[in-house]
Amino acid sequence: MYDLIIIGSGPAGLSAAVYGRRAGLDLLVIEEKPMSGGQVLNTYEVDNYLGMPGINGFDMGMKFREHADQMGTEYKTASVIAIQEKGKVKSVEIADGTCYEAKAIVLAMGAQHTMLGVPGEKEYKGRGVSYCATCDGAFFKGSDVAVVGGGDVAVEDAIYLSRMCRKVWLIHRRDSLRAAKSLQDKLKECGNVEILWNRTLESIYGTELVEGVKLHHVQEKDDIDLAVEGVFIAVGMRPNTEYIRDQIPCDGQGYVIAGEDCATKVQGVYAAGDIRTKQVRQIATAVADGACAIASVERYLMTG
Repeated sequence: MYDLIIIGSGPAGLSAAVYGRRAGLDLLVIEEKPMSGGQVLNTYEVDNYLGMPGINGFDMGMKFREHADQMGTEYKTASVIAIQEKGKVKSVEIADGTCYEAKAIVLAMGAQHTMLGVPGEKEYKGRGVSYCATCDGAFFKGSDVAVVGGGDVAVEDAIYLSRMCRKVWLIHRRDSLRAAKSLQDKLKECGNVEILWNRTLESIYGTELVEGVKLHHVQEKDDIDLAVEGVFIAVGMRPNTEYIRDQIPCDGQGYVIAGEDCATKVQGVYAAGDIRTKQVRQIATAVADGACAIASVERYLMTG
């Protein structure tokens, strides 16, 4: 019986581990992959984390893990398939059927950006392909970039990038945007943004870094090449909550409903990082969630 089980070892999970161990909690981190760090491991460079400008994403993930290790954190590499609430006891079942019990759980499984699955996307991820304009836009000052998508996030990304990039191409597979009218009005005011209607991204190419994309017209069936140094894909995110949605209330997109205290609707279960309902999903907010979740766990354990 642990005081706490943390599911996930990205920035939120490792932050929770550090704060939990500092609080003297007997805890276990269950991580699906044998290497901690989460999405940051696939980020070429992180330039907006306080005190670590320009750090390589892999190195940052390793620093987070090293800090948690120094606190004496216990880990288990396994895929969680179910959680159960048995009153004051919470049970976490992994793929081989083993169950671990704890007084509280922090859910920190994160979310993943929806990928297009086109040639070059995976190869150039972190080397010109990005899923976060506010995270990576500064690397493309004065460059030509493409944004793929037609919803609020894609239009917001195009507006944001227009302030620092020479040219922004917004690639959308339809002939109208799904974004809110207010955002579309702001987009029209950007003199360096051009929308390519009825186009799909077919491939991304380059040498060491992205150099261009191939686009297909869904009606005229012709292909064109577009020289760009960055490709920002904004076609949605998917929280890793499939196996908990029957037990833990989530919103319509699958994000766990939890406020700044990270408390879910289920007593003793908390959500931290990209997995929860929140306005901003970045490394800094994930780390903050880890701290807030432990503060809530401590209060729960003291009153429970």
